[in-house]
Amino acid sequence: MKEINVAVTGGAGQIAYSLLPRLISGETFGEETKVNLRLIEIPQVVDKLEGTIMELIDCGFKQTGELVATSDIREGVKDADWVLLVGSIPRGIVIDGKKIEERSDLLKINGGIFTAQGSAIGELAKSDAKILVVGNPANTNALIGKNQANNPSQKWFAMTALDANRAKAQLAAKAGVEISSVTNMAIWGNHSPTMYPDPYNAKIDGVSAVEVINDTNWIENDYLPLVQQRGKAVIDARGASSAASAANAAIDTVKAVESPTASGDCFSAAIASDGSYGVPEGLIFGYPLRTTENGEVEIIQGIEINDFAQAKIDTTTEELLSEKEAVKGLLG
Repeated sequence: MKEINVAVTGGAGQIAYSLLPRLISGETFGEETKVNLRLIEIPQVVDKLEGTIMELIDCGFKQTGELVATSDIREGVKDADWVLLVGSIPRGIVIDGKKIEERSDLLKINGGIFTAQGSAIGELAKSDAKILVVGNPANTNALIGKNQANNPSQKWFAMTALDANRAKAQLAAKAGVEISSVTNMAIWGNHSPTMYPDPYNAKIDGVSAVEVINDTNWIENDYLPLVQQRGKAVIDARGASSAASAANAAIDTVKAVESPTASGDCFSAAIASDGSYGVPEGLIFGYPLRTTENGEVEIIQGIEINDFAQAKIDTTTEELLSEKEAVKGLLG
């Protein structure tokens, strides 16, 4: 049985609680892969990971390898094949008497976390390590981490699969079909309310979702806000942020990167722009992606962008450029 080393920050959090069993069950990396799991937490709560490890052992998965709990990021990411950066400071927390509400405050606070994590990953994780940033603001956290890692052979992603799953669900509900009927869902840009979930290039049973639904007013005025504000709606209804669905999206992303993409389909994640579709090079930008047979992840080219879509892509690009400017001192 081959082995893989997987590091997860925020190991004691709600997302991780849903995520961890699926990483070591055989679902994510295959039945014949043993998963060595390193759970990383801040010193104040690292002791709670012992209970999590007990539960993981009690699941009885044959793929369970070494399970380690640590508050040392360097210990956690050493020789890692995959690093899932789940932990971050959430909106609404009180720090030094101030409730953190603004995205700009989140950028600065989390940016400091991702500088240290990125540096450790670049130095100590495997040269071909893959890194998925889940903690928000995900795109710019990934930008900071990637720059601090300064290791071009490692591959950084920011998660937009949760947005893609939400977008598929809304299109399926409107069309009265199963979610599995919806393919080719691309999330362009930032994991934020400016994201553009592309309904024109998404397909329902092989036909453009816009053609199937045939309701331009709903597409342009109802659908986009439903997807863009879904995270807030979950918080309002649940009293806490998305956890199970976020964990599921992280698993979806890892599996999409690890396996060739079905012919004619794509998956959604944010990666460093190479200038495709006019996006400034280096921004961590959500694109339609595919994994090739030899394991390379590439941006799908030649997708038609209409004027409506271009305006949305321009808006989310400007937001990411603004975020980059706000953290320029952390980019190394």
